[in-house]
Amino acid sequence: MALAVAAPPVMRSLVVAPQWIGDSVLCEPLLRRLAERGERISVGALPWVAPAFRAMACVSEVLEWPFQHGRLDLALRWRLGRSLAGRFERAYVLPNAIKAALLPAFAGIPLRIGYQGEGRAGLLNRRLPNPPGRPAMVGFYAALADLAAAGGGGSGADLTAPQAHGSLDDTPRLQASAPGLAALRARLDLPAGPYRVFAPGAEYGPAKCWPASHYAQLAQGLIERDHLPVLLLGSPREAALCEAIAQALPVGQRGACRVLAGRTTLSEAIELIGGARTVVSNDSGLMHIAAAFGVEQVALFGSTSPLHTPPLNARARVLWLKDELGLDCMPCFERQCRYGHTRCLADVAPERVAGLVQAVAGQPGADTP
Repeated sequence: MALAVAAPPVMRSLVVAPQWIGDSVLCEPLLRRLAERGERISVGALPWVAPAFRAMACVSEVLEWPFQHGRLDLALRWRLGRSLAGRFERAYVLPNAIKAALLPAFAGIPLRIGYQGEGRAGLLNRRLPNPPGRPAMVGFYAALADLAAAGGGGSGADLTAPQAHGSLDDTPRLQASAPGLAALRARLDLPAGPYRVFAPGAEYGPAKCWPASHYAQLAQGLIERDHLPVLLLGSPREAALCEAIAQALPVGQRGACRVLAGRTTLSEAIELIGGARTVVSNDSGLMHIAAAFGVEQVALFGSTSPLHTPPLNARARVLWLKDELGLDCMPCFERQCRYGHTRCLADVAPERVAGLVQAVAGQPGADTP
């Protein structure tokens, strides 16, 4: 009689999530690798990024934490940390801020993994040195996967970067619900058939935004060409920007351009992006969501660099005029254009973007230039 072999215990891991939507999407390959090797992933996230993690198949649980942006909230972190005592064997702290490492320490999680960050030697006991410059974010997060198996125990080890991951798929993946999209389209009274999504805002600041007038010209030309409706998505703070785009269209086309910024939740925006024919956006969180669904995509970069946070999508086209414009300030990574002209994006002609929308149409797996 064969003896039953006990299954290995499940490794319970807490991931402290980034605070930006784009970074949250870009950490999905790390979470997927952890799940594939048997870790049960719970993500602690702020409310405005939590929906992104609910769209990840590798995440078992999302814990919404009510911390205020820019505040330490020390007492609240202590209470929440103590409430999680004994629940997890590992914690992966993805933000570099010292406050992000407090809760796993308060919870007494034995193995706490992250980058050195802001003086966190007493809070994390497996640490990687902070890389110079602005690293590619998928690799930045994925490098933490190997620290759980590295030496150093709980003594507080600063470790060198692990070797390349080899088989690690660095393309983020999100999943949408077809019934959920159908119900959402019915609620919003969207017409049947394909549609495009424009995401003209950027939470980081206006220096990342292609002009509203250019978006309006692009929408007008595309609607004239194939009559597909355009959905304008964004946060409540971007509703006025989206209204300006819609109002700039000829009166007869305005019914084909729906302003949904501020009228949909992030979860709903994720569903709509996942079902879109094409997405046109600035370098933003919604750009990374579109990439993770593998939809046809055109991404516009100016003040930021596609070398740092590209859309990881074989069907994406990236437009960045650094070499053509010869502007020494590109990329500046600033929230506001220091010169007030934002030429890095203003000089991107709508006709050129329309050509990329047409070029990417129907392409199953073209490389991003």
